[in-house]
Amino acid sequence: MNDIPVRVPDKPSRFLDQLRAFIRTEGLAYKTEQTYIQWVRRFILFHNKRHPETMGKIEVKAFLDHLVLSRHVAVNTQKTALNALVFLYKRFIGKDITNIGMVGASRGRRIPVVFSHKEACEIIDQMAGVYKLAVQLLYGSGLRVSEALRLRVQDIDFSMSVVVVRDGKGQKDRRTLLPQGLINTLEEQIEYVRNLHRFDLGNGHGNVYLPHALAKKYPNAERELGWQYLFPAEKVALDPRSRIIRRHHMANNTLQRKVKQAVKRCDIVKKCSCHTFRHSFATRLLEAGYDIRTIQELLGHSDVSTTEIYTHVLNRGGRGVISPLDSSL
Repeated sequence: MNDIPVRVPDKPSRFLDQLRAFIRTEGLAYKTEQTYIQWVRRFILFHNKRHPETMGKIEVKAFLDHLVLSRHVAVNTQKTALNALVFLYKRFIGKDITNIGMVGASRGRRIPVVFSHKEACEIIDQMAGVYKLAVQLLYGSGLRVSEALRLRVQDIDFSMSVVVVRDGKGQKDRRTLLPQGLINTLEEQIEYVRNLHRFDLGNGHGNVYLPHALAKKYPNAERELGWQYLFPAEKVALDPRSRIIRRHHMANNTLQRKVKQAVKRCDIVKKCSCHTFRHSFATRLLEAGYDIRTIQELLGHSDVSTTEIYTHVLNRGGRGVISPLDSSL
């Protein structure tokens, strides 16, 4: 249940709880909140638990330099840490820490690992049931694993042939492809969820978690079929935040473990994960000649440069270049 916001006291006394409460008043995504809290905590621990208000530019520079010189982090990782600390000081504490003069990370973004279509299909064929369906959506719709497992029944729009992703990365909603070959399987899965929901209602556990205070705005929504998770967990559990017993969605690490086992059975030695299916989705669309802007929209990238990295993993380097060794002599 790590995608449900932790409870924060009405009048928090701990510094990180105060920061959490402020982040929520700013309307940032919960994923962003988790990331910022993680980096601020690491910053505090690096400086032997000194209070951030007693520190400033010098300490921020020392921490960011440490990430590069000792931890050898990539450019994006250092940027994320910087963003968290700038938010901490500029927005929360009200202290200027611009012009830090930190050592810049030199480790650039790595080219993503992708599956060939044959490899992707072989892995999927090694899976069964609900796990297979979830991975088919990763590959067929280009979803992140968290996006797939947080899908609600109403997010499968059969009439428009789209999958609706709500509150994706950057708090953005988007629409992506609904693979036509999955329609029957998805209908069966929704029927399974319907029956499971009836069972839960009969046992007093039919209230699903709703984000952003929707439960208060729509009091009956949490008991409606449309809001139930498409990939529900096997068992109901106590929500540690609300203290309500209910059914959450399948855990991310459960699907990741199933994929890892399937990859091993296929004897594929690439360093891969669930996210590799999303990379492969983008690469297949580029190979098919689809416009980069269309792919950007389907993936939910805010910057087209993020999408353009897939041009580097095409079979011919994205430029149609043929190796001299493969040329006819």
